[in-house]
Amino acid sequence: MGFLDAILGRSKPVRPDLDNLFAVPSAAVTLQAGAGFVPTGVGSVCFASVEGGAFAQLRQDVTQLLDADTERGGIPVEFSQDEYGYTWLLAQHGPDAVADLVNDLHAVNTLLADGGFGPQLLCSLVDFREEHGTRSLALVYLYKRGTFYPFAPVPGAKEKRDNALELQTRGLLADDLTIETDLGRWFPVWGAPGL
Repeated sequence: MGFLDAILGRSKPVRPDLDNLFAVPSAAVTLQAGAGFVPTGVGSVCFASVEGGAFAQLRQDVTQLLDADTERGGIPVEFSQDEYGYTWLLAQHGPDAVADLVNDLHAVNTLLADGGFGPQLLCSLVDFREEHGTRSLALVYLYKRGTFYPFAPVPGAKEKRDNALELQTRGLLADDLTIETDLGRWFPVWGAPGL
């Protein structure tokens, strides 16, 4: 950052470090031990919809890469579009295969970024559920910030969050993940597939 940037209050954006995703399996252990939330085996990548031949080819490459996991017990990848026009890629593994799920999410993010679609990447989610209850929770990785935050929708309530659970999760995972410090960036991801 230059002198003029410091005076004007500008800062350089954080470069995304997709390797941060590899911290999720250890965070999953902490989350289960500290709060009783277990992985569901479901994860997703959200990106702004893109059209064109290059993206169609990339989508085919992603599908082929992840569908190859079906031989190892994975479930074929699914694409969907939400009501806001964002595209979601849903990847699934067994609940005990968090590392495999994270590898898939990392591979998708990397393929999209290397294919020139990095600016369209928004976030990745890894889903959890309460071991003995009905609550769900997602760890959301903000691609452009290189940080995580918890998102906990209230079961049965339309577009209502469990803020206490989110703050508890933040404190619990502070040593495992790079947590987003700006709570204003803890965007709700209503309608995320699998959550």
